[in-house]
Amino acid sequence: MYLAKVYITLKPTVNDPQGLTIKGALHNLGFSTVTGVRAGKYMEIRIDENDPKKAHSQVQEMCHKLLANPVIENYRFELKEIPA
Repeated sequence: MYLAKVYITLKPTVNDPQGLTIKGALHNLGFSTVTGVRAGKYMEIRIDENDPKKAHSQVQEMCHKLLANPVIENYRFELKEIPA
C-alpha cells in the first residue's frame, strides 16, 4: 500500500486571481510584508499496490489524465509505503 502526496500549482506565467485575493486579505490583516501568494491544490491518494514502480506510474498517469491540467499547471508528488 502506498500514499501519494500530490502537489499541483499554477505555472508561473499563469495569472492567479485566488493568490491575489489571499495576498490582499493578508495585507488587510496586517501582514504587509507578504509580496506574493500562489494558490494550489494538495491531495492524498492511497493506492493498493505492492510494486513501487507501478504505484509511481499510476500516480503519474492520474496527474496527467485528471488531477492536473498540464497546459496551465505543474505537479509533483511524493510516494511513501504505508501499512495496509
